[in-house]
Amino acid sequence: MDTKELLKKVRKIEIKTRRLSDHVFGGEYHSTFKGRGMTFSEVRQYQFGDDVRNIDWNVTARYNEPFIKVFEEERELTLMLVVDVSGSEFFGTQSQFKNEVVTEIAATLAFSAMQNNDKTGLILFSDEIELFIPPKKGKSHVLRIIRELIEFRPQSKKTDVAQALKYLTNVMKKKAIVFVLSDFITHDYRDTLKIVAKKHDVTGIRVFDPREEEIPNLGVVEMQDEETGENLLVNTGSKAVRMNYHRYYRERVDYFQDAFTKSGAGAISCRVDESYVKKLLGYFKRRA
Repeated sequence: MDTKELLKKVRKIEIKTRRLSDHVFGGEYHSTFKGRGMTFSEVRQYQFGDDVRNIDWNVTARYNEPFIKVFEEERELTLMLVVDVSGSEFFGTQSQFKNEVVTEIAATLAFSAMQNNDKTGLILFSDEIELFIPPKKGKSHVLRIIRELIEFRPQSKKTDVAQALKYLTNVMKKKAIVFVLSDFITHDYRDTLKIVAKKHDVTGIRVFDPREEEIPNLGVVEMQDEETGENLLVNTGSKAVRMNYHRYYRERVDYFQDAFTKSGAGAISCRVDESYVKKLLGYFKRRA
């Protein structure tokens, strides 16, 4: 992809996702994810209905009338986007590939964090850590994250969610808001997730294509595993083949839901032809 085309794509995503974060998600993001606590801001004269526990007795004695302490939420937070860039993300039978929807969701969350003056960082993973961008503030930083999400080409096509979560715990010493974006067609990350969710505010966003849920009856077709590159002849006319695949897929979906829910983390499932705006808004409102 040449520079001109890349900048055009970044600009297109910026316009769409920043509008969403400004007009839709900004307030919801702020009310959903709380700051670390309250910090002293100023003193002012006592007004009827104020909490008497906040009276500043030193100032009150000096001026011979009641004054109270005013506190503000210590707002600054860190948002970490942990994004799956394995081979299965470059799949789609509808208008968009899964990785394109993931990029839009990640960009919307990043702009929402920027609007609230929070830092944003990025981890791209396959079965290894492909890229780490430390958390920073500012528009230019968010645009860099979007560029990487569009342009980055991973070294590996396989997936290891547990490896990404372990890396997160090593680089993030303080509590962060963490969104893990993947199709989660994998397993063996439950135990690691439990540890991470005790320290961080974690949400898994499962992005999937409707054609992944069931194999249609198309006779004998050649299929390629996006993560291994292996070509296989599959008899989709066989009911047993279709049922076995559906069972395998449902096991992965149930594992995702069970692992995140029982770890105390949040879980969102979004099909590529559904509105991720409604999914995120509903999730934020339930949590607020």
